[in-house]
Amino acid sequence: MSTPKKLFIKTYGCQMNVYDSERMAEALGGQGYVETTTADDADMILLNTCHIREKAAEKVYSELGRFKGLKADKPDLKIGVAGCVAQAEGQEIMRRQPMVDLVVGPQSYHRLPEMEAKTREGEKALDTDFPEEDKFEKLKGRRKAQRGPTAFLTVQEGCDKFCAFCVVPYTRGAEVSRPVDRILTEARDLVERGVREITLLGQNVNAYHGAGRDGSDYTLAKLIWDLDKVDGLERIRFTTSHPNDMTDDLIEAHGTCSKLMPYLHLPVQSGSDRILKRMNRSHTAESYLRVIERIRDARPDILMSGDFIVGFPEETEEDFQATLDLVEEVNYGYAYSFKYSTRPGTPAAERAQVDAAQADDRLQRLQSLITRQQRAIQQSMVGRTVNVLFEKPGRLPGQMGGKSDYLHAVHVADAPVQIGDIAPVRIVEAATNSLAGVID
Repeated sequence: MSTPKKLFIKTYGCQMNVYDSERMAEALGGQGYVETTTADDADMILLNTCHIREKAAEKVYSELGRFKGLKADKPDLKIGVAGCVAQAEGQEIMRRQPMVDLVVGPQSYHRLPEMEAKTREGEKALDTDFPEEDKFEKLKGRRKAQRGPTAFLTVQEGCDKFCAFCVVPYTRGAEVSRPVDRILTEARDLVERGVREITLLGQNVNAYHGAGRDGSDYTLAKLIWDLDKVDGLERIRFTTSHPNDMTDDLIEAHGTCSKLMPYLHLPVQSGSDRILKRMNRSHTAESYLRVIERIRDARPDILMSGDFIVGFPEETEEDFQATLDLVEEVNYGYAYSFKYSTRPGTPAAERAQVDAAQADDRLQRLQSLITRQQRAIQQSMVGRTVNVLFEKPGRLPGQMGGKSDYLHAVHVADAPVQIGDIAPVRIVEAATNSLAGVID
């Protein structure tokens, strides 16, 4: 048998990129590649990039620069760039870094085997199209290796919202939902391989409208109820959602579907209606709060998470105070906050920018409030018993770690459990980012 070639994938950004990286590894597995954890011994390096964070493209070019010496020592080494930066930059990547052998956008991963074959013939390979064929159908996993107890499953891609700050509609394309049967098949396959919790992924996952067996459009709630019937699947989560797509049946499912976990990530971005309008968010602070109210009526113990951008162009102190007021009212268990940074080609990039020092100050004040809320909620868990899905050994001998129903990280000393077990844990101590407990 020939010696397997080694593949190193570095994944940036969102959970969808993690899912995509797994699919790319499976696709290249058919070409004789096995994954390695270090770039130094790789025969192919793939950077699966994200365009959301500040100076994303420059960070990719910097990372590529670190591989120049490796490429010089190993001329047969293949280097590729995938993901949203690849989609946005295209041929420019190869122009600036001639050592790059292939560039592939997020809708063309299923063509990786053919692209890799071209590079072995000494050709460059570039594909940033939005092909009509279903990449997920083409990317069916060839390997049936055992999985950990949790997994991501992409059900929807792309975005039709065109928020003024975001490049996703340009890098991922229009909203597309996968057919129900294919999702259920993949979910059952994951469960057979050891998965007990699945997180459904999409840029606007609650805008899901995949085709059912009878040709009708499914909502995300209807898909969740079909997944609820999958034997061995114990937990269902989904991310990321848009407030405008929180349908009645999805809100109801939070109160009635026992497998749907009491955690919801629902980005709002700002508490100011004026800024929300300038962001093209298509919702108001009040409409967002009413959605939260309805969700909590359905599931009173649900833990809310959100996203915020501070220092958006033209944001005033009054606008920022409205954001602080909204955060106070919602009381988030988690929240992700960022200082606005321009994305070339987006409408907001052309507008008057907020002073950087002012934006920094606002970010610190917002994060301070969010941290206080998070710590209070963590502390409120002490004395409660929660179900924990154990995912891996802890840092100490005999310790096991996992996630609660509410997505809190929980560790238990001398735990009489194995990876994949779900057990009731009484919380005895709260830290900023984790909880400690004992098996009840």
